[in-house]
Amino acid sequence: MFLNRRVPELPTPAQALRGRETSEFDVPARHTVLGNPLLGPYPEGLEVADFGLGCFWGAERAFWRTEGVWTTLVGYQGGYTPNPTYEEVCSGLTGHTEAVRVVYDPTVVSYARLLKVFWEAHDPTQGFRQGNDVGTQYRSAIYTHTPAQAGAAEAARDAYQKVLTGAGHGTITTEILPAEGRTFYPAEGYHQQYLDRNINGYCGIGGAGVSCPIGVIEADG
Repeated sequence: MFLNRRVPELPTPAQALRGRETSEFDVPARHTVLGNPLLGPYPEGLEVADFGLGCFWGAERAFWRTEGVWTTLVGYQGGYTPNPTYEEVCSGLTGHTEAVRVVYDPTVVSYARLLKVFWEAHDPTQGFRQGNDVGTQYRSAIYTHTPAQAGAAEAARDAYQKVLTGAGHGTITTEILPAEGRTFYPAEGYHQQYLDRNINGYCGIGGAGVSCPIGVIEADG
């Protein structure tokens, strides 16, 4: 069985599933923990950040517990297939990663703080996996909405790489790319705030055990 295991690889646009013009499912109106709407438009002054850090059930919880976060929702991002389903994403034939959209108040929590949550909540050196979860949909990713976010994410990556290397870890594989052109497709309703509705549910993410040096990151974005 070990010899027959296929190494995950991203599909090309030509190989990706065709998808559909509209979503096949509805998304709940409000966050089960924070009480705010999941889908925009969002109140003026709030900002959006998108992260992929393994199974999105546990990833979302890490952010909704962060002070200053107004709402969170999970979805699929960074791939080719429009309006994919969970089963399609898990097939590895859409190119998406499981992502969390974080809507936050920058007067309460900085983008730097969100990056710290992101880096410490998973192991960004594992490539197409997180722990026992293996597949391209579990890859580490940051999709940025402004040049300031992009600069902050890259600075955080470089700073965190130094402490990871010092602790004996490998190279960060996180992809840092613009969110523009990489549509965030909300996931099915049963995935939204999954670990709030299933308190003993599965959480496959875990950090590398190394603190991110947020103090050296120039990050407000």
